[in-house]
Amino acid sequence: MNFDYKARDPLGKSHDGSIEAASAEEATQQLRRDGFQVLMIEENAGGRGLFAKRVSKQQLIYTTSQLAIMVDTGVTLSTALEGILAQEENPTLKHVLTDLKSQVESGEDSSRALERHPKLFDHTYVSLIRASESTGSMAEMLDRIALYLRKEVETRGKVKAAMAYPMVMMAIAIAVTIFLLTYILPKFTPMFSRKGIQLPLPTTVMMALSETMLNFWYLWILGVVAIVAGFVYTLRTEPGRAAWDRLKISLPLFGPLFRKISISRSIRTLGTMLSAGVPMLESLRLTSEVSGNVHYRALWRRVEDRVTGGCQVCDALTGDPLFPSTLVQMITSGEATGKLDMVLEKVSNFYDQEVEASIKTTTSLIEPIMIAFMGVIVGGIGMSMLLPIFSLSRMPG
Repeated sequence: MNFDYKARDPLGKSHDGSIEAASAEEATQQLRRDGFQVLMIEENAGGRGLFAKRVSKQQLIYTTSQLAIMVDTGVTLSTALEGILAQEENPTLKHVLTDLKSQVESGEDSSRALERHPKLFDHTYVSLIRASESTGSMAEMLDRIALYLRKEVETRGKVKAAMAYPMVMMAIAIAVTIFLLTYILPKFTPMFSRKGIQLPLPTTVMMALSETMLNFWYLWILGVVAIVAGFVYTLRTEPGRAAWDRLKISLPLFGPLFRKISISRSIRTLGTMLSAGVPMLESLRLTSEVSGNVHYRALWRRVEDRVTGGCQVCDALTGDPLFPSTLVQMITSGEATGKLDMVLEKVSNFYDQEVEASIKTTTSLIEPIMIAFMGVIVGGIGMSMLLPIFSLSRMPG
């Protein structure tokens, strides 16, 4: 089998690579014999087939909830994993759980075992489990993680549902436009040409556009592919991603929604981390990673730097345009009373409701806008075809 790994050499330099071995344990031993400190090792998905089945968030939530219930009843983590393995059908998840069980039985910490599979268990998941190891609250923490993941999935689902309507309407508008320009308008063109009338400017433009779409359709396809590829490439660059994230939170209709989503996700993560006993600096670092926006990530990193220098979280957030002043006041009261984790959890619940309300408001506003947009597009093309007909009807017979 082929394993991907991250390791550190004796000089402290990080290395990424792959290694062939019969098992993860053997691959780890090979790397250690070569003098490497193994940071992460995971079987390459290609080693399990070209079309390795993905593990959905719902499957991860269900497995985490099962573990929480079984561990809470007094079952050891190893036995709980064995019980879940007996009924698991997803080969990818089954492979991961088998490795986790093997590592736990060999005496490895559960957090270290989870770190071997970063594609499935992110830093937040691992950090919460690591915190539970020091407090002995594994069952409670697993239940908390399942709740955290469930809220994340619900929020993403609501956002996708809100975005689906305008995307579908846009696709319909494009399809109707292409149909009118490539099928309907060409049927009128011979009639306009025979009569020899002076065509209105909108009709001339639409006929020229129709002709280029029919005769140079391959250039249009190449152009669309180039635009999509360019957009994807731009998003992978730091300036491009920063510009796109800035645009998202600045849009008149969607901006407030994207802001609330980033704030809700950040606050929920920070509150969950602090209530689980994760140190403040590590909590802030993980909060920046899950914010989902370059500018909010930079905000939380600035907060982390200032807190490292002895500043309080509320002071670090004060005056930042990305963060509401009312929320800063709530954090101030939470720090003053020593109940910051409780305040943050309440605030995250409040912002979850705000996100849901914003989604409903945005959706209700999008519908008439998209209908008007389609009306303008279809109506404009229709008028460009009717204007010459009106001119023909006024010509003397």
